[in-house]
Order: sequence, then structure tokens, then C-alpha cells
Amino acid sequence: MSVAPGKLETVRPEILLAFEQAWPRHDGTKEMAIRDELGLTPARFYQLLGRAARTHDGIAANPITARRVRERMVSSSR
Repeated sequence: MSVAPGKLETVRPEILLAFEQAWPRHDGTKEMAIRDELGLTPARFYQLLGRAARTHDGIAANPITARRVRERMVSSSR
């Protein structure tokens, strides 16, 4: 599931959501995997993940994870 560094904007929603499904808990190990496997900073990953969870492509690719991400974003903004 590795993505070439420097291709930050081209990471497809299904890749981000599949990664989040495989790594549901936020911890140091996940942060290392984000950097190593996706070539992203954790902050950028979560920005792109939130965007992916709201797109039609993301919802179609992984509806359960997309919904969980959207719900987590709403609950954290309260």
C-alpha cells in the first residue's frame, strides 16, 4: 500500500480509507506507518482522510470506515 513520496495530492480516497481501516487506533506505531507506507505526515494524512471520507469515491470504496471517520470529525468538533 505504499505511495511514492511527493505524490501527496494523488493519494486516492480508497487507499486512505483502507489504511485507516487497517490502523483504526491512533498511536505512535500508526504515525510511523503513515510516514513509511504513505509518505505523508500524520497531520496531512488526517486532512486528506477527512476529505476522502466525504467524497463519493471514498464512500463507495469503504462506506463503513468513511462513516466512522465523518462521525469522529463531528464529535471532535463539538
